[in-house]
Amino acid sequence: MACEQWSDRQGAEEYSTKLSAYVDGELDPTEDSLLGAHLRKCAACAADALEQVRIKRSVQMAGKRYSASPEFRNRIAKATSIASKPRRQIVWHWQILAVPALLLLIISVAVNFYVGRDSTHRQRVYSELADLHVAALASATPVDVVSTDRHTVKPWFQGKIPFSFNLPELQGSEFTLLGGRVTYLAQAPGAHLIFQVRKHEVSVFIFQDRIFGDRGEETVGSSSGPVSVLSFNVENWTQGGLRYFVVGDVAANDIDALSKLLRDAH
Repeated sequence: MACEQWSDRQGAEEYSTKLSAYVDGELDPTEDSLLGAHLRKCAACAADALEQVRIKRSVQMAGKRYSASPEFRNRIAKATSIASKPRRQIVWHWQILAVPALLLLIISVAVNFYVGRDSTHRQRVYSELADLHVAALASATPVDVVSTDRHTVKPWFQGKIPFSFNLPELQGSEFTLLGGRVTYLAQAPGAHLIFQVRKHEVSVFIFQDRIFGDRGEETVGSSSGPVSVLSFNVENWTQGGLRYFVVGDVAANDIDALSKLLRDAH
């Protein structure tokens, strides 16, 4: 590592610990902001951050490779069901009492399964978007089309993604459009736009809502306002068949203000 700020051994160890916490979204807001500002100025440290993000995503993908298949889960469920059937010798009135209890147990397990699955899916989506946000800011070229003009950025996406979107007029607001790039979530292409507010960068991700499936509203959620996720504030909503995500380490009211501008864009 060529960064002079962390050249001594103690500094290097402190940097390594803080960088890992930064990538995992575990730093407090003050340290997160300071390290984020340093990464935007130091190419060597930005490269280190980008490499950690890549390693993190590789580990996540490897972990998913060995998850139990639906067929395996069904076999286990059937085996458990067979093993738990009451023997014929059990008195009939105990069987009658056991039926509603068993139904209640099945309903409870089913509800917990779906709620847990939705929560896991939502956390995975937010985590991947946070990784994309950090990776873009750590990159030497965070955007592929560099422009503050919405009439330049929007047409650039034509033919690169299978949908169109509107960008807001930012004159008179605190926000500045820096540019955009094509990104991918669940192997589906989308738009990744970067805005700046008071020297902080905010990512806006736009995808077709259908990539989240028939239960997208339940599994991804749609916040009535910004929520805190992995030390970032995030807001998401659907509009015109598109799903918008606004992600940044700025205050919740900034996320909410940019989200309103995007909702009202024509």
